[in-house]
Amino acid sequence: MTRISHIELDDANLPPPTPEIEQERKVAMFDLIEDNSFALPKRGERVAPDGPYRVGLSIREKRLVFDILTEDAQPAAEFHLSLSPFRQVVKDYWQICESYFDAVKNLPPGQIETIDMARRGIHNEGARILEERLEGKADVDTDTARRLFTLICVLHFGG
Repeated sequence: MTRISHIELDDANLPPPTPEIEQERKVAMFDLIEDNSFALPKRGERVAPDGPYRVGLSIREKRLVFDILTEDAQPAAEFHLSLSPFRQVVKDYWQICESYFDAVKNLPPGQIETIDMARRGIHNEGARILEERLEGKADVDTDTARRLFTLICVLHFGG
């Protein structure tokens, strides 16, 4: 019951994604739904409704918005996070992703692996920042934070 059953990105006002970004999005969404850990903690006297949850992610007024509904579409929580702590790591992540996408087409496996290791390191840093920002709002495991960070990057790419 402590999981996300559905994820939706509000990308209606974003430019069309590149094929690589679209692939990152599809993989992250698939992996997230297949395996995640997401729970809403008790806040003061308010007990959060049980999951599974339907999560909407969007960027509104330069803030990352999590809109959380129960499985039967009842409001469960909504929280807004500043994008400022994510800006540099998102920028670094997309730069290393571009290098990785180019490397896959042109470089030998050893060099691709080196770039991929750097990409994973930046990705882990983004997930760590997300876990910190979600503290007290939502409990997530590292893999879930990594997948959500990828989706934040997809939204931030156009935002």
